[in-house]
Amino acid sequence: MQLDFWPYAKRAGMSLFGFITGVGLWAPGLAGWPQGQAVLAGRAPYEPKETPLPTPPLLPPAERRRVGLAVRLALSVASEALTMAGLSPNAVRAVFGTSNGDGAVLHALLETLTSAEPQLSPTQFHNSVHNAAAGYWTIAAASSMPASCVSLYDWSFSAALLAAMGELAAEGTPVLLCVYDVPLPEPLAQKRQTFGAFAVALALSPRPQPSALASLEVKFVPEPVVSARERPRNEAFHDLAEGNSAARSLRLLEALAREEREAFSLGYLEDARLDIVLSPCSRARQS
Repeated sequence: MQLDFWPYAKRAGMSLFGFITGVGLWAPGLAGWPQGQAVLAGRAPYEPKETPLPTPPLLPPAERRRVGLAVRLALSVASEALTMAGLSPNAVRAVFGTSNGDGAVLHALLETLTSAEPQLSPTQFHNSVHNAAAGYWTIAAASSMPASCVSLYDWSFSAALLAAMGELAAEGTPVLLCVYDVPLPEPLAQKRQTFGAFAVALALSPRPQPSALASLEVKFVPEPVVSARERPRNEAFHDLAEGNSAARSLRLLEALAREEREAFSLGYLEDARLDIVLSPCSRARQS
């Protein structure tokens, strides 16, 4: 039975609880969770250099050639998170989040429409929809589990996190959260600047697990966020967090990597926020 998770998610003052059992990460200088954890925890310097693009393990070669960077990143980190959690991809509900979608595909479609022969490619067209990553995920995982896609401009990570936590509370089964964004090509970039490419995935469980990394408490508050409470601790990440909506997850990822209890907030539109408390389940656990 499908329950409506939004009454759970956006009820002011009500806390939503869950446990993080797996993490996937990719960004310039953050190639996967093991290497990224060392940087986020301050054990290694952050060097925002070009990082080899990951290969989505679930996608067959033919499908890999058809998808763009956004989908490749999303499916790669999603697979990393579920592998770490020991969960089967075809048995997990999923919430994807993105602000930009696949801008390269949209750019190609717009160029085609302005050409002398505006014949749209069916492959490009179905790759242009905002939930393309969610669709490819269900196909690659051979999954009949629900997979949705959320978008809320600069607050897309917060919106996807709230949706995932609400679904966790309403359904009582594990949920995959995956948020990603990549830069738009010119001239679209003039209207929407995006700093770098960033993708993160969290495997969430409604109950404690032996392998859980941390517990997570999320509360929707209809009041503005104080910027200092959502900014990453490490100043080296400020530009990335400010310029990529998926990278607004960095404050949470820093706390997770440091294995420290931390209370912080993330903005949700201009007049609301999420208050978050992350508590490590075991300081001894290493990735």
